[in-house]
Amino acid sequence: MMINARLYFFLHSIPLLFIFSFPPASLTIEAFTGTYGINYGRIANNIPSPDKVVTLLRAAKIKNVRIYDADHSVLKAFSGTGLELVISIPNEYLKDMSANENHALNWVKQNVQPFLPETLIRGIAIGNEVLGGSDFELWTVLLGAAKNVHNALKKLGLDDGIQITTAHSQAVFSNSFPPSSCKFRENVAQYMKPLLQFFSQIGSPFCLNAYPFLAYMSDPENIDINYALFLSTKGIDDPKTRLHYDNMLDAQIDAAYAALEDAGYKDMEVIVTETGWASRGDDNEEAATVGNARTYNFNLRKRLAKKKGTPLRPKHVVKAYIFALFNENLKWGPTSERNYGLFKPDGSIAYDIGFQGLQSSSAYALLSTIKEHGGRGSYEHHISVAIISALTLFLFLQ
Repeated sequence: MMINARLYFFLHSIPLLFIFSFPPASLTIEAFTGTYGINYGRIANNIPSPDKVVTLLRAAKIKNVRIYDADHSVLKAFSGTGLELVISIPNEYLKDMSANENHALNWVKQNVQPFLPETLIRGIAIGNEVLGGSDFELWTVLLGAAKNVHNALKKLGLDDGIQITTAHSQAVFSNSFPPSSCKFRENVAQYMKPLLQFFSQIGSPFCLNAYPFLAYMSDPENIDINYALFLSTKGIDDPKTRLHYDNMLDAQIDAAYAALEDAGYKDMEVIVTETGWASRGDDNEEAATVGNARTYNFNLRKRLAKKKGTPLRPKHVVKAYIFALFNENLKWGPTSERNYGLFKPDGSIAYDIGFQGLQSSSAYALLSTIKEHGGRGSYEHHISVAIISALTLFLFLQ
C-alpha cells in the first residue's frame, strides 16, 4: 500500500511539475497567420461586389486580407468564409478617436462587435502612414487613438483576439542604406518610441509599407532593376553586418529591424503591410510595365512561399500583404497609383502569376460541384456531361 500511495502521488504531481517548470506560453495575438496576404482597396466604381471578391479570394487561396475601412457590406460578405480580415480606422477619424474614448468604444461596438465571431476580424489598423506624413497634428494623436481603441476592445472582452497595428512608410527612416545604418528620423522618433513601447506591451508588430518599385523609380541610375525584381544580380553587401542581400525587399525589411534595434526594440517583428509593382504609369514611370509587375509579384509569391526570414532575422519568416487586389480607377495621383492590381475590375487577371480570374474560378467551382454529384445514377451522369460540355463550349468562345 505504501508503494502504491507514493506512485499515486508521483503520477498526480506530474501536471504540476509541467506548470511550474516552464514559462507560460506567449499570449501574443497573430493577425497574420499565413505569409501571403492582400490589400483589398475599393477606391473605384467598377470593381466586383464583395460577394464576388470572396469567391475570387477563396479560389486564389488567399485568406489574409486587409481593407482600409470597416465597410459593413464587406464585413457581411466575409461572414462564415474563413477569410481573416484586418479592418482600418481611416486617418480622418484619428483625432476624434484620440480625444474621446467613448467614440472609440462606440466605433468598436458598431463596426467590430456585431460581426463577430462569424466574420474573422483579426486586427484593426489605426490609420495608415501617419508618422512621417504631411499632417503633423495626426502624429500627436496616433498613440492616443491606438490606446483608446485597444481599451475599447478590452472593455468588450475582445482584446485577446484582435491585434492593434498601424502601418508606416519609408518616410519614418532617416537612412536605409546600407540596412544596418537605418534609424528613425529624429523628428519622428519622439512619437515613434512611445508608440513602440505601447505596441511592445500589447504584442503588436511593426508594420511596414515597402515598395522596391518606388525606391527604384527614385534612383534608377544607381539601383539595378534586377535587384528590385528578385532577379539574378550581384546584390549588395552590408559592411557593418557583412550580410549579403540579393533583393531589395529583404534589405528594406532589415533596415526596419535595424531601426527598431537602435530604438531599443530588437525583438519586435516586422510585417510588410503593403508591397507591389505598378503595371502601368505615366511617361516618367518607365518601370511601370506589365512585364515588371508580373516579374515582381511572381517572384515575391515564390519568395514568401519559402517561409524564410531575412539575412538579419533568418528565424523571422517574412510575411507580406500585396498591394493590391484590383486596379482602382478613382485614386488620385500618377497613373501608377491606379494600376497596382493583380486583377482587373471585371475580376479577370491583370497578368498571370498563377491565380485564376473570376470566370475561371466560377467555372472551377461549378465543375467541382458536378463532379461531387456525378456518380449518383445514369440520369444525373448524362445531365452532368451535358452541363460540362456546354460549359466547355462557353469558356472556349470567351
